[in-house]
Amino acid sequence: MQYGLALPQYDFSLAGSPVGWPELAGWAQRAEALGFNSVWLSDHLFYDLSRYGGPAGERKVVDCFTGLSALGACTTTVRLGALVVCNDLRNPAVLAKMAATVDVLSGGRFTLGLGAGWFEPEYRAAGIPFGSPAERVDRLSEAVRIIRSLLSEGEVKFDGRHYRLDGALCLPRPIQDPLPIFIGGRGDRVASLAGRLSDGFNSAWAWEPDDFADRVSIVNRSAERAGRDPLEVAKTVGLYALPARTQALAEQRWQRYTAAGPAGRPEHLSFPLWARDKLAGTYREIATKIDRFAQIGVTEIILSFGSIPFQVCDPDAVDEFMAEVVPLVG
Repeated sequence: MQYGLALPQYDFSLAGSPVGWPELAGWAQRAEALGFNSVWLSDHLFYDLSRYGGPAGERKVVDCFTGLSALGACTTTVRLGALVVCNDLRNPAVLAKMAATVDVLSGGRFTLGLGAGWFEPEYRAAGIPFGSPAERVDRLSEAVRIIRSLLSEGEVKFDGRHYRLDGALCLPRPIQDPLPIFIGGRGDRVASLAGRLSDGFNSAWAWEPDDFADRVSIVNRSAERAGRDPLEVAKTVGLYALPARTQALAEQRWQRYTAAGPAGRPEHLSFPLWARDKLAGTYREIATKIDRFAQIGVTEIILSFGSIPFQVCDPDAVDEFMAEVVPLVG
């Protein structure tokens, strides 16, 4: 099993501390030193915490591509990933160019995660039509085909329902051939699209292994219908992580997580209820659950050490996971 770290990139990501370049670079370097295989940034113009029980209102976020380009210069071995890029925020020809550039500047360490988009307020603010889920997935399908062609071929022409290209180019080419393209999301349409067109599938941030196995089955069946080997499509999952030596210490760490969460969150959210579909509990309990994910074909788990995505509520939890949990797996 490989492990990735969802880097703190929002103004709520580090309890009591702002997130700027020193914090972002420091956590990427710390992840590399601890043995993480990858580090990841999400892609939003801004954010709010209303879906997590917090107050509405725009929150600051470091840009995905600019941030990953900078991180490529201060790390050496850890892979850099986007989890996931909102397809509709950029034309696919522009997005392919950005992805190739990050790959070149990082020495061939970039993974492009793509999603259909879901955060309607940023669409509205940027003047981008939102559309139905089916429409957004259809746009994503065309975009994946365009980006794949631009990253691996010469001049590209494309005449689709949503995009038209007439002699588009992407130079210089990425170092990786092919540059991995993952598709992320929770729904059946996205999982099926991943099986047909992508190098990998991801869904986050709360999954039980048995439930995620259903997503894996959809990906695999779709790959087979497209004449592909299902093993060609990597299966990865994003999960919240809260490791502890004992159940009592896990409860204590949960209190630190909730203290760092959004004000106004429901007070009845107990640790046992929250932990059910997370990597949360004693070291052995977490290792056992990771083994179950491995049995259904998951090859990498991307971790967020908080109760909302891309948060590090307790830095010691990150160290403990790599030192205490990982050796117990398998």
